[in-house]
Amino acid sequence: MFPVEFVTSAASAPASEVISQTVEAIFEIVVASRDVLVKKDTFKELASYLERIVPILRELNKNTVVHSESLNNVLEILNREIRDAKKMTLECSKRNKMYLLMNCRTIVRRLQGTMREISRALGLLPLTSLDLSSGIVEEISKVRDNMLGAEFRAAIAEEEILDKIESGIQERNVDRSYANDLLVLIAKAVGISTDRSALKKELEEFRSEIENARLRKDQAEAIQMEQIIALLERADAASSPEEKEMKYFTKRRSLGSQPLEPLQSFHCPITGDVMVDPVETSSGQTFERTAIEKWLADGNRWCPLTRTSLDTSILRPNKTLRQSIEEWKDRNTMIMIASMKSNLKSEDEEEVLHCLKELLDLCKQRDLHQEWVILEDYIPILLQLLGVKKPEIRNQALVNLLILVKDNNDAKERTAKADNGIELIVRSLGRRVEERKLAVALLLELSKYNLIRDKIGKVQGCILLLVTMSNSDDNQAARDAQELLENLSFSDQNVIQMAKANYFKHLLQRLSTGPEDVKVVMASNLADMELTDHNKESLLERGVLGPLLDLVSHGDIPIKMAAVRALRNLSSLPKNGLQMIRAGAERPLLDLLFDHNSSLSSLREHSAATIMHLARSMVFQEPSQTPTSFLESDEDIFKLFYLMKLLGPDVQQSIVLTFHSLCQSPSAIKIKTKLIENSAVQVLIQLCEHENLNLRSNAVKLLSCLIEGGNEATSIVEHVGQKFIETIVRIIKSSKDDAEIASAMGVISNLPEIPQITQWFVDAGALPVIVSFLQNGKKNGPHENQLIENAVGAIYRFAVPSNLEWQKSAAEAGIIPVLVQLLESGSSSTKRRAALSLSRFSESSPRLSRSLPTRKALWCFSPPPETGCPVHGGICGIVLSFCLVEADAVRPLVRMLGEPDPEACEASLDALVTLIEGERLQNGSKVLTDADAIPPIIKFLVQPSPRLQEKALLALERMFRLLEFKQKFGGSAQMPLVDLTQRGSGSMKSVAARILAHLNVLHDQSSYF
Repeated sequence: MFPVEFVTSAASAPASEVISQTVEAIFEIVVASRDVLVKKDTFKELASYLERIVPILRELNKNTVVHSESLNNVLEILNREIRDAKKMTLECSKRNKMYLLMNCRTIVRRLQGTMREISRALGLLPLTSLDLSSGIVEEISKVRDNMLGAEFRAAIAEEEILDKIESGIQERNVDRSYANDLLVLIAKAVGISTDRSALKKELEEFRSEIENARLRKDQAEAIQMEQIIALLERADAASSPEEKEMKYFTKRRSLGSQPLEPLQSFHCPITGDVMVDPVETSSGQTFERTAIEKWLADGNRWCPLTRTSLDTSILRPNKTLRQSIEEWKDRNTMIMIASMKSNLKSEDEEEVLHCLKELLDLCKQRDLHQEWVILEDYIPILLQLLGVKKPEIRNQALVNLLILVKDNNDAKERTAKADNGIELIVRSLGRRVEERKLAVALLLELSKYNLIRDKIGKVQGCILLLVTMSNSDDNQAARDAQELLENLSFSDQNVIQMAKANYFKHLLQRLSTGPEDVKVVMASNLADMELTDHNKESLLERGVLGPLLDLVSHGDIPIKMAAVRALRNLSSLPKNGLQMIRAGAERPLLDLLFDHNSSLSSLREHSAATIMHLARSMVFQEPSQTPTSFLESDEDIFKLFYLMKLLGPDVQQSIVLTFHSLCQSPSAIKIKTKLIENSAVQVLIQLCEHENLNLRSNAVKLLSCLIEGGNEATSIVEHVGQKFIETIVRIIKSSKDDAEIASAMGVISNLPEIPQITQWFVDAGALPVIVSFLQNGKKNGPHENQLIENAVGAIYRFAVPSNLEWQKSAAEAGIIPVLVQLLESGSSSTKRRAALSLSRFSESSPRLSRSLPTRKALWCFSPPPETGCPVHGGICGIVLSFCLVEADAVRPLVRMLGEPDPEACEASLDALVTLIEGERLQNGSKVLTDADAIPPIIKFLVQPSPRLQEKALLALERMFRLLEFKQKFGGSAQMPLVDLTQRGSGSMKSVAARILAHLNVLHDQSSYF
């Protein structure tokens, strides 16, 4: 049942107002549910139920003339529950993912309660007094029954994680492996990377939730969070090796150097041994669990100490004593590990061997002990023991090293840094069978770490020993050796380089002096080899370029073909490409491509592909290098572009890629200008419809590159028609190439804001496609930043304040919350573009904000009136009026004022200033003050960016007209303003002086005006 005091208090607002607010809240929930970070399916199900309520509410809106108290009560209940659901949905899209996972049971319970309340509210509708269609009445019954029967539960994976956390906390599990496994489960459950840096970042954000809980004075939650953090901080990702080392030695130095004897209370009165699992009986005495259980199982029913009767059902874990015992054990073990190092340096071999075995036993007990051994820097000592004479010591050292480096990158890195460490392990490959087996197993584990993998392959004799072992009779050792060889050959090509060294020498000699048929064979072999980057570079250093270019210029067709193919292979390394350009490779390759008498199209294809490689290398020039010139001739640019219209798709694609690379090189401005002059846009627009998807994709990329920046875009408008616009939208919808999608978004973003072009995009359905991409698009791909930046840039054209219809379509599609989110998570360019779009939306807010309803008679018996928007004074909403306050955009925009990029700061300031325009000055200034926006705006007065300075000045000039803000912030602005009156530009001097006049620092008649 609903509380009587709530049901009997009808809302003062008209039913139609309440219904409108409720419908808007539902739409906001539907949009926000797409961005929740946990329980996505549950929120999606909730949103689907709420969407089914919208037609019911709209039907009720037609019947609000029947202003019954019972109807108003139901509407108020629905409004309350849906507002709560909206708040929870927004929270679940903003809070830390781990925090939300830990609270998923609570979230599910709250959602379940919301569903129940809404269902019951629908059951209270006075259907008999409402003129509703039979279809709506039937739908109300169905929705009510469906919502009442819906069951929300935490997922099995979530329950497993929560159970593991509870178990770990209760059992005080501090093992690193337990924490690592738990953290991986959490990462997979909430959809974050298992990369160490990503996990550490997520954990740090989770820690901040503890402080938030304290600020909310939720002490119980704060304690729970601290317990979870204590469990998870044992994971490798929780802290860097340096942080762990500092923490360890801080603790170890505080312990002293002598072990402590156990307290009397640590001993079990029955066994006399130190207890492991102490439990308290009903007599108040504590015993080892196994000992007292055996005592009771033997038929004894009294306490062994007090001889009083026992309640055999009561055995309470003595957690405090257990913790003390564990701390005592850890203290002594830490001291023991620190003191054993000197024993390993003893000349007594038996003592060394005994110490190694004792150390191994400690490492096997707990992985926490392994961590202490690593931090005590035992690895270099163990590695040096591989050089002693006694085989048993070497074997035991290898065993100890293997357990330490297993799944531990910190240990692997210490091994890599130790003097001659890898060499010492490799040396063991050539010794007795058992030692060889241990050494190859250790090297195999080490090879999983890239830094060590490279070092292993460089140790002299290692490869030969491994090849020998891979053919041995010991299956396990042979498998380990073979796997290790595969690891090394995958990442380190030293083996191939050494094996082919003599062959390369022979190849170079025959290319220069051999007969024609041998030259063709040598060049063809060079073309077909799968060469490493090192080999490609080495070949050019050995002088292969000269003979190949000579063959291109003077050989017959077969020799030219083989030589060009070889150059294509070698030029794929950018460093080689630059060297080839400097050696004059451009001219003979262009001549082959331009030769109309050439009978072999494949020769042109390979020439074009090699030229494309050379162009791509231009992008990789180092600023410190002497600039390299490529395709400088206007005639060559014209000829190359002309060929793009005549030849087949393979050559076309290479030429398009050539120009695309040059448009990103130091000669970009010249290339873009020449292409525009040669009507490249018309050709590229045609290629955007080509059936060859690779060619189409590269044409879109080049087109986007040509119009980027806007200057060239105005000159191509005459070539843009509705058909092309539809083609671009179709590419975004259907393409599987992220780079092509990003470039197509760039076309939308960079085309001039001509209303006709924008309307064509609207008619082609571009807006919902772009919004959907930003809401649900691919993440963490190689083109993620470009995709998002261009998509947000594309939204900017639809946010133009002069067309409310476009703005409303974008808002209803849910773009505003997405833009607000991107203020926090996007790149600097994305943040800037998002802020600019929000600024445009905000410009329309004053005319869309609805007036507050007037209060009716008997107002003293009604609840307090609804408060309006703190800026616009009326009823605002994200979809209703694009209000920045309702969208929670103010604080993210204020945080953006601290960005290092002046353009991002300027865009953010532009958006915030819309809140203090005209009559909104007082209210908007108060909102900006509450969001701590004024201090960073004052700081802009000393920024090197004149535009940012000027905009900050104009904003402050408005706000300082108000006494409250003048008194509060005038002092901190005074000195920068005085400086501007002396050193600023003419316009800024007068504005700064005007503000100083507001602050009573200058007279109105000052010469600064």
